[in-house]
Amino acid sequence: MLGVVYYGTNPYTQERLKFISGQFIRITSTYKDAASACVSGFNGKHKHLIVLFEKGLLTEDITAITYLRKKCDNIYIVLLTEKLSDEERCQYMKCGINDTIGKDATVTDINKKIRFISDREDILFDSKAPKYKILQFEIPVWKRLFDIVFSLIAIIILSPIFLITAIAIRMESKGPILFKSKRAGTNYKIFDFLKFRSMYCDADKHLTELSKSHNQYSGGGNPESIPTKIPYNADHNADTFTTQNRDMGEEIMLGDEEVMLVGDDFVVAESDFAKQNNEEKNNAFIKIENDPRVTKVGRFIRKYSIDELPQLFNILKGDMSVVGNRPLPLYEAEKLTGDTSIDRFMAPAGLTGLWQVEKRGDSGTMSAEERKQLDIRYGQTYNFALDMKIIFKTLTAFVQKENV
Repeated sequence: MLGVVYYGTNPYTQERLKFISGQFIRITSTYKDAASACVSGFNGKHKHLIVLFEKGLLTEDITAITYLRKKCDNIYIVLLTEKLSDEERCQYMKCGINDTIGKDATVTDINKKIRFISDREDILFDSKAPKYKILQFEIPVWKRLFDIVFSLIAIIILSPIFLITAIAIRMESKGPILFKSKRAGTNYKIFDFLKFRSMYCDADKHLTELSKSHNQYSGGGNPESIPTKIPYNADHNADTFTTQNRDMGEEIMLGDEEVMLVGDDFVVAESDFAKQNNEEKNNAFIKIENDPRVTKVGRFIRKYSIDELPQLFNILKGDMSVVGNRPLPLYEAEKLTGDTSIDRFMAPAGLTGLWQVEKRGDSGTMSAEERKQLDIRYGQTYNFALDMKIIFKTLTAFVQKENV
């Protein structure tokens, strides 16, 4: 277990630290006392220590932190602070701060921070690892080689399906054959995610006709519990939207109407989104059921997952892997940036993954938390045998039962 040293004189912080469960915390008021406690490792009980450093005057803090760094190589310094200016942030990082937490953080928040650091002790206290590589996922060579070979062979074999699908989409409706959407994958890297277009290009004309979505990850199907959103189903033409603006967080004007925020499967007014944001913070995933504006060709290629095939080019390029955690629209990814969620991004982003084959959506009975935990589990346990198992299950279960 990591030792914890508090450096500061804030009585409010000291009082809260008394309620940190499972930890014996050494309270110090001078940086020399703090350094002495860290060097001794609480008399040899702790190999590594967390220093909770109460922010004071910048010049005095720099002196104290520099001294701690010089005397101790077994510490991880967390600055208890209010909002920092860019200059202050730069100065604190240069002298050796590893992390920050709000000076008024609750006991629960402090506990979470300590547990987060403890769970990653081997990485965070590795003095040989460059700072910029901490908590950065690197895809194994075997997995990247498999991705290249698999995607190349699949593109060649499936090229007739690519051609037939492109022709069918173009014959049924005007608009681009492919669309791109910004997605967050491994290490939160943002890239252009490819799909075959499966919706009409004039969907924006129907925005006033459809006022509620049926998100399978919220409310259990009760219309009153589902936030009011306009289902977004357009793969846009140049006169209305662009195909690259399908992700929440990007702003689009509808003529003289108010700014609309565009999600992966819906559109919502900016004013409505602000009201809904707090209500939806624990429900990051969006899945729309029985969309009325999907084309006939679109319904077919969605049912058989043909609309996903262009992602083979994403795999070949290195944006994602064959097996991994589904890359998320920016709107969804921004909700998963806390200590309990980021592990899903410290893993390969993939075309198919563990949660898809575990329940395949399961008519909405999979909660957002269940899906997140499956993603985290994959990132912690993936190997060649598991990848092969997931690929096999995907090939035998790719026909979806739900019309989504």
